[in-house]
Amino acid sequence: MKSRGLRVSLERGEELRRTLAGHGLLRSDLGIARTDNYLILPIGESSQEIPEDWGELVEHDFEARPTQQPLRYRDLLSWPEPEKELLPRSFDVIGDIVLIRLPTELAPRKEEVGEALLEFVPGVRVVGLDHGVHGPERRRTVERIAGGGPWKTVHRENGIAFDVDVELAYFSPRLAREHALVARDVATGDRVYDLCCGVGPFTATIAREGRASHVTAVDSNPNAIALLRATLSRGIFATPVVALASPLEEFLPDAPEVERVVLNLPHEGIKYVPSVANAVTPGGRLYYYEVTDRTEITGRGGALRDMLGPSRRFDLASQHVVHPYSPGSDLVAYVLERGS
Repeated sequence: MKSRGLRVSLERGEELRRTLAGHGLLRSDLGIARTDNYLILPIGESSQEIPEDWGELVEHDFEARPTQQPLRYRDLLSWPEPEKELLPRSFDVIGDIVLIRLPTELAPRKEEVGEALLEFVPGVRVVGLDHGVHGPERRRTVERIAGGGPWKTVHRENGIAFDVDVELAYFSPRLAREHALVARDVATGDRVYDLCCGVGPFTATIAREGRASHVTAVDSNPNAIALLRATLSRGIFATPVVALASPLEEFLPDAPEVERVVLNLPHEGIKYVPSVANAVTPGGRLYYYEVTDRTEITGRGGALRDMLGPSRRFDLASQHVVHPYSPGSDLVAYVLERGS
């Protein structure tokens, strides 16, 4: 059966299959095709949501699955349509764990949603209700609603296997493209700070590319640093990494200037931006991630530049929406470059 497909490398096939399923873009009524070096994943018509660097959009003649599979997890629930309309269209797949957020109205039926997701997403072991990230260590509050086993898993992204514990340390599977974009922007010999690094996906991706002279990863959560060290111990990374469990308030005052600084603290990072900017050497870049109200996005980059003041001479190199965050806001990446 002819359908649109995404042709991806064998190395990233499983990672992208799970990601597409989590965003409701993978067609489950068609089988996955394979060539010598690629997988071709059948996708629906919402392909405008797929970043170009995930793979190549193609037309392909797929084989239909022997039995009709539901196209969406909501199709496994025998609910009235008004209740189904309240269900989120997307969810996060982290290794063999699914996390989903539900509106308050559906809380009494969370177990039904969990069982539907457990059946719908291949290879998933446990489904958790995501109650958000809290506290200075950015720990996620999760509630088991289906399946069993620990909250620790291995998540594959950009060809790297990450140790993740969704309950003990921050990680978002929705930033895979950002991790790769920043890593590609690092020049040979650059020194890098990855601040509020979580389990270190920016760090590991940059270190795997091997152009940086060294990366220093900093997070106040010792569990996150332990998970990053476990990831680094199992792979081959060309760039040396120092992973520190430290609050930014203690690390920044004596931190030498470097060429690349990442600050991914979307809700509270603004209070650190002025002091973080001091760690960027002339000609270097700050990659800052923030949840921004959609009505303010157009002028927000300029406002950040102005906030840093004329003495530092920062310019806005670029900004782009990473993904929607809420009905009225987006996660936005702001790249600020310090004048030479």
